[in-house]
Amino acid sequence: MICNVLSIAGSDPSGGAGVQADLKTCSARATYGMAVLTALTAQNTQGVSSVHAVPADFVAEQIGMIFADIRVDAVKIGMIANAPIAEAVANALLPHCGIPIVLDPVMIAKGGAALLDVEAIDFLKTRLLPLATLLTPNLPEAAALLGEPVAGTRDAMERQAEKLRGLGPSAVLVKGGHLGGMQSPDVLVSESGITWFEAPRVPTKNTHGTGCTLSSALAAELAKGGSLEAAVATAKDYLAAAVAKAGTLSVGSGHGPVQHFHQLWP
Repeated sequence: MICNVLSIAGSDPSGGAGVQADLKTCSARATYGMAVLTALTAQNTQGVSSVHAVPADFVAEQIGMIFADIRVDAVKIGMIANAPIAEAVANALLPHCGIPIVLDPVMIAKGGAALLDVEAIDFLKTRLLPLATLLTPNLPEAAALLGEPVAGTRDAMERQAEKLRGLGPSAVLVKGGHLGGMQSPDVLVSESGITWFEAPRVPTKNTHGTGCTLSSALAAELAKGGSLEAAVATAKDYLAAAVAKAGTLSVGSGHGPVQHFHQLWP
């Protein structure tokens, strides 16, 4: 049986991030991807020029229509844009909290543009984090959620992951891509304890949408019923290979996308 994965996120017209990346990832991971749009963005590989949020009641209606007709095996939440949308998403998902939910707290675009209103951070922390099976912040996002400096060491990453888990999610994966060095380590904190996942850093500027891709790959693997640790290992390996093959694409002149279909295309 093919599993169904619902992405609740913003749109990236350049195709490298947002629901476009999520749908590509779901397909590459042999699941059926669906998408509820929370925001439209005007962006390319060089940056975001503007954001147009979808009305919160329409976001809720999109989610309701999906669940009224289609079995959902996992949910990925990405860009939520503002507080009303955060509240609408939380209310719509509350009756379905038995489904794996991967929350990627999209707050700042790679070029520096804000993708989440300041007022929405409290709703994210109090309403959405407690619904999450897995929270997947990068280092700046983890710091912003905690109101702390960005972690610069593995010990600090581990401490912040534990603090974030205290806010409600069942597990937290803090991504260490912003650390210096030749490795890109991630730390998973769950009820099973602390697990580190290692990967060599790939020397490329084509990293647009890596967070979206990882979180949707995680949702796809959890939808299939695998363990949390196995899902993280599989998704991280998939992303590393997609980044390594990013140079086979020719998309834009800024931070290009990863190659989501590296296992399928010659």
